[in-house]
Amino acid sequence: MDKLKRVLSGQDTDDQGGLAEAIDATSLGWGTRVKGFVACFAIGCLFSVLGTCLFWIPKKGLTLFAVFYTLGNIASIGSTLFLMGPMKQLKRMFEPTRLIATVVMLLCLVLTLCSAFWWHNKGLTLIFCILQYFALAWYSISFIPFARDAVKKCVSVCLS
Repeated sequence: MDKLKRVLSGQDTDDQGGLAEAIDATSLGWGTRVKGFVACFAIGCLFSVLGTCLFWIPKKGLTLFAVFYTLGNIASIGSTLFLMGPMKQLKRMFEPTRLIATVVMLLCLVLTLCSAFWWHNKGLTLIFCILQYFALAWYSISFIPFARDAVKKCVSVCLS
């Protein structure tokens, strides 16, 4: 649509670079971004709930829980890619203020799957799923101004 507007207004130049054309072709409107966010986040929540339901299956339940819970968390994190865009999301993930939270969260995602598939250790799988939950929560609140300070203060008051 933008290209049609440029052609009709006489502003179209054919010497646009390939990168500029790719960016124009792949940019999403705000409505599409919100729909993608909602869909991806809903899939993430569905996977997490499905993983919780599969937890109670004998023998393979914990492994299925770990896989679906991890996939749900990945989909939930991926949903924000629609809102911010991939590069901005990656830059914000690795800012100094949330670098540790990002690394711990990604490490927990990987270690959960490793303990479920390669190490076959149910205790470690469950511990890494719990750590994954707390790491994702800590990462998520890092986007809310002063939220981590409030949580730290609340925890310190509760523990003293």
